[in-house]
Amino acid sequence: MSATRYAYLGPEGTFTEVALRTLPEAATRELVPMLSVPAALDAVRSGAAAAALVPIENSVEGGITATLDELTTGEPLMIYREVLLSITFALLVRPGTKLSDVKTVTAHPAAQPQVRNWMAAHLPEAVWESAASNADGARLVQEGRYDAAFAGEFAAATYGLEPLVTEIHDAENAQTRFVLVGRPARPAAPTGADKTSVVIWLGDDHPGALLELLQEFMVRGVNLMLIQSRPTGAGIGNYCFAVDAEGHIADRRVGEALMGLKRICPKVRFLGSYPRAGVAPEDVRPLRDGTSDREFTDASDWLARVQDGRA
Repeated sequence: MSATRYAYLGPEGTFTEVALRTLPEAATRELVPMLSVPAALDAVRSGAAAAALVPIENSVEGGITATLDELTTGEPLMIYREVLLSITFALLVRPGTKLSDVKTVTAHPAAQPQVRNWMAAHLPEAVWESAASNADGARLVQEGRYDAAFAGEFAAATYGLEPLVTEIHDAENAQTRFVLVGRPARPAAPTGADKTSVVIWLGDDHPGALLELLQEFMVRGVNLMLIQSRPTGAGIGNYCFAVDAEGHIADRRVGEALMGLKRICPKVRFLGSYPRAGVAPEDVRPLRDGTSDREFTDASDWLARVQDGRA
């Protein structure tokens, strides 16, 4: 395995590359652009890269399905870090292009919901076609295949383009969440401001099936930050659920919730416990009464005394 190589969704000039370069360790790694999310994650699975940074969620469109599906169905991998990046687009064109010249535009599919209203107002007749990434869209404009691309302004110099319009975004404060993914190993120690990600499969479809899963978290005071359904591929109506929960697997409340899920679900895939981006331990909301590790330990000790006749 190449311990010094990190893969990312490329080519050069993507938001993913910018997000990766915010990690301190990126300065000492060889950063390798890949053509797709599956290719970046497969580089980790094959040992060609020690880790890969890929987008997993944005605040406008929600989950990045290519990443969710690859983490759900492929050979197991684990999330070690997350990065939040504010997103704003520029309309990149070849030098000399005017807005009235733009008849075709391209970008990653996740970009479209973030610039749809701007396009309707300024380029109502332009035809949109999707690219593998925003930077790849810029490359296609450089090659003359499209008139313009929505990408980060920083990508203009890489591809010999000009930012015709900057600061394009339909939603203020839009962000994309990226995750650093490696091969499964022991999770890092809790920081006090952590997140745990899992994928859960339903055993059978019956009234209250999803509620039964959620109750495993609820009765232990574990707050859910995200829940998304994804088709399993086994037919219409067959779904699994990707869940992000507050806390670390080493926390008793989280560990016991996962144990409860394992008892009632045919399959549970642990995707990792890792620090929450931009959240310090002192910013985490206080735990509900009865859900701290100390209270779980006290209850366990009490049960042992009762079983031994010492209570």
